[in-house]
Amino acid sequence: MGNLSVGGTGKTPHVDWIIEQLKKNYKLGILMRGYGRTSKGFVRVTEHSSRETVGDEALMYKKKHGQFVDVAVCESRVDGATKMKESNTQLHYLVLDDAYQHRAIYRACNILLTDYTHPFWTDFVLPAGRLREFRNGKKRADIIVVTKCPPQLPAVEKEKIQNQMRPHLNQKVFFSSIAYGDLVSFTQLPTPEIEQIVLVTGIADAAPLKKHLEAQFEVEHISFPDHHNFSLSDLRRIHQIFDTFAKESKVIVTTSKDRMRLLSAEFSELTNKYPWFYQDITILIENENDFLTEIMNKIC
Repeated sequence: MGNLSVGGTGKTPHVDWIIEQLKKNYKLGILMRGYGRTSKGFVRVTEHSSRETVGDEALMYKKKHGQFVDVAVCESRVDGATKMKESNTQLHYLVLDDAYQHRAIYRACNILLTDYTHPFWTDFVLPAGRLREFRNGKKRADIIVVTKCPPQLPAVEKEKIQNQMRPHLNQKVFFSSIAYGDLVSFTQLPTPEIEQIVLVTGIADAAPLKKHLEAQFEVEHISFPDHHNFSLSDLRRIHQIFDTFAKESKVIVTTSKDRMRLLSAEFSELTNKYPWFYQDITILIENENDFLTEIMNKIC
């Protein structure tokens, strides 16, 4: 699974959704590069791995799915897949996270994601736009998912999108939207009645989350670059802004991926003094049974 652009298409929740569906009946592995890690080569991820060693996304997958999923990171997808297969002969399927451009390794099902608000057919290759490769890279996809769609997208709008996309006859197109769950605390402080939020993000596209929270709360957004490595000075700045809020009914909210970068022991003394939460999210895929059937038809 991957995208033609440089990020922000919702890849992580889609990979997570597929894992959630398939892990019920199959032994699964997730292989990814481990963006932002300090280690090199092949590293198998455990629930006790550090974010610095394996990267935030890989650690998030392992902490969420535990023993049900084998997670590893490696710069070379071929080497990584070979080592995972050799060391875990029970694996049925391997999910490649962000590997659309890695053509050296065979994929039985190639899934391409594109953002509803920034579709690849209106974009340009870097530096003029945000594409990693030319638009005709779509031809390698078996399935194309238009992500971050408004809920209950009208049929006429979906038809318009498909006409602009021009999928090949053998390509299936699906539409997905974000579904927001609860705000989940990851400190020991009690949960107040929330009126004000300091939103802290280090992801490619925080606009949908910000819009969702602003519909319910007063929000002050502190934005960092994608995969930002938080520092103690960052936390002090965040807490300083939080302390300026007049109301007592206030919390700090981040994303599940950013949370992985805040669980370091060096941060715990500071974070445990403040009401930190992360926003739980999942995705809703229209015709999800057809989507899953299409995947299974390819990989089986």
